[in-house]
Amino acid sequence: MALNKPEEHDGSMLLHQQTYARKLLKKFNMDNANALSAPMIRRNKTDDDPYRPAEAEEEELDKPKYLAAVGALLYLATNTQPNINFAVSVLARHSQRPTARYWQGIKHLLRYIRGTEDLGLHFRRGQNNIIGYANSGFKSNPTTSKSQTCYVFIKNGASICWISTKQTVTATSTNHDELLVFHEAAREVVWLRTMQIDISKMAGFPLQEKPTTIFEDNAACIEQVSSGFIKSDRVKHISPHLFSYTQDLT
Repeated sequence: MALNKPEEHDGSMLLHQQTYARKLLKKFNMDNANALSAPMIRRNKTDDDPYRPAEAEEEELDKPKYLAAVGALLYLATNTQPNINFAVSVLARHSQRPTARYWQGIKHLLRYIRGTEDLGLHFRRGQNNIIGYANSGFKSNPTTSKSQTCYVFIKNGASICWISTKQTVTATSTNHDELLVFHEAAREVVWLRTMQIDISKMAGFPLQEKPTTIFEDNAACIEQVSSGFIKSDRVKHISPHLFSYTQDLT
């Protein structure tokens, strides 16, 4: 990883992995490929979904090569490029039996990185409060009907923590789905604030006293989180523990 100052004396820092991205493209012979504007091949909820489970007649590819590509992409997504996190998450699900169809997804993502290799995290001064965004993809996996948990936390103008992963619980509605995501985001921000307090005390920085704001776009989820668990016919199957981390968050 490289740490650069984008502009002289502006007090900002750009954290990027351009050199690593170029080595990755060269390793898989994609350094001269045409760049793409989207990280994934277009999906659909029919039998033609390019990321559907492997069929019996499909031939398995070189598994070590596929695992090496997924691992290298995961390293990039985990450190400086949250924009490819979902795509890598989907590709990693097929590591047990990779086929040519999934390898096309790898190549598509590498072509996207070809055009975004210089992107990174741009940190600025004066934006000390942590801000979170939580969202979900209801039944984003058409095969298993599982949803996707997605959240990101921003500090000093750049992402400091993010995740995009398939949920282990099958959500029964968008409300249930969003509550699962908000619960995970609230757990994460409790840890982030604890770490920030420890660092601030050791470095002598002022502590963040305001509650952490997590933005959510589901009206039913916002109402339930604000008022606490309400047992009714529509939500009685939702575990009350999902509200345990949201008492002091707005």
